Amino acid sequence: MVYGLLGQSSTGVVLGLFFAFLVISVILTVLKLVQVGNPSEMLIISGKRQRDGQGYRTLIGGRTIVIPILEKVARLSLRNMQVALDVSAQSGGGTMMPIQVTGVANVKVSSDPSERGNAIERFLGQTPAELQRVARETLEGGIRAVIGKMTPEEIVEDRDKFVTTVMNEVTDDFRKLGLIIDSVNIQNVHDEQQYLESIARKARAEVISEARKAEAARASEAVIKEAEASAAARQAKAIRDAEAKTTEAISNRKAEEARLTAEKAIAEAENALRIRKAELAREAAIKETQQQEAAAEAEQARLNATEVASALAARDVALAKAKGDAASVLEEGKARASSIEAIGRAIQANPDALKVMLVEMMPGVVSEFAKSVDNINLGNVTVFDSGNGNAIAGAAMSRAKVLSESIGMLESVLGVDLRKLSQSIVGNVASRDDGAVVADSPKDPTSAG
Repeated sequence: MVYGLLGQSSTGVVLGLFFAFLVISVILTVLKLVQVGNPSEMLIISGKRQRDGQGYRTLIGGRTIVIPILEKVARLSLRNMQVALDVSAQSGGGTMMPIQVTGVANVKVSSDPSERGNAIERFLGQTPAELQRVARETLEGGIRAVIGKMTPEEIVEDRDKFVTTVMNEVTDDFRKLGLIIDSVNIQNVHDEQQYLESIARKARAEVISEARKAEAARASEAVIKEAEASAAARQAKAIRDAEAKTTEAISNRKAEEARLTAEKAIAEAENALRIRKAELAREAAIKETQQQEAAAEAEQARLNATEVASALAARDVALAKAKGDAASVLEEGKARASSIEAIGRAIQANPDALKVMLVEMMPGVVSEFAKSVDNINLGNVTVFDSGNGNAIAGAAMSRAKVLSESIGMLESVLGVDLRKLSQSIVGNVASRDDGAVVADSPKDPTSAG
């Protein structure tokens, strides 16, 4: 039983080893069959006819399977190769001067599908040195051809033109070789007669002169630009100052307008306040006046009431008095009427009774005339007399004359001769006293005296 177990264990180990060997073998076979290409190289797998009729295929970067025995792999580098250049040739332009050019060119195998076949056909299996030789000889041939077409001055003065012409000259040849030129750098161009050196010195002098001129022009331009910048700065500063002054003036004007507006608003407010105060004062005065008027009206009403009462009382008193006076006047009128009637009857009975009444009225009339004479004031009277005394006598008798003229006026108004009336009355009185009839002949009152 133990032997059986050991036998089974040995069989398992053998089987495990067999499977491990098989896996390793497969892996190694796959690794041998798979080829990996770098980006800097081109793989050429040959041995099998392709659809385009070529007996190889190419691969740049990536991986591919190569069938052993039937296919094989070759590699062609795509890296740059430096090719040293040293060319001696005679320049053209009629000078026929021997020129020597040295430089370096960078070339490589083309990866263009339309051109790399040329490189495979020509350089597959060749060493890099062989490839560099072919590239150098091709470039030197192109340089000789270009030197023969250009003058020494052109070669020296315009290197870029020279390089461009060289590359254009050899591009087709390199394309046929399956190569491309990355760059050409001309390091030196010289001749044994130092002609190019003199040209170079002249060119350098011209370059220096041009450089100095350019420097002077740049300096002049710098001075001009600096002056223009300074002028522009001054102008800008003047503009800014003017704008600042304008802004300041505008600000001052606005501030002044604001101040005036504020003062106007304050004045209007103060005026409105004064008007309001005046209105309030007027309203207060009106109210006070109304109150005073109301009080005055009340007082007037009270006074009116008092005055009305007093007036009514005075009216009643006046009415009573008027009634009494009217009664007295009525009685007096009645008495006077009776007297006038009696006088009238007496005058009808005795015509001299009217004369007697007039004589009785004479004292009062004469008294009134005397008063009028007394009221005459002659003031200071200056009398001029001729010496006979008549003027003085006339002045002394002036009052008597006035009285005499007044009595005459009274007689003309009454239509009665007072002297005759007086004599008649005296005679009638004497006749009544003596019981005898007195004659009607008038007597001079002065003689009776």
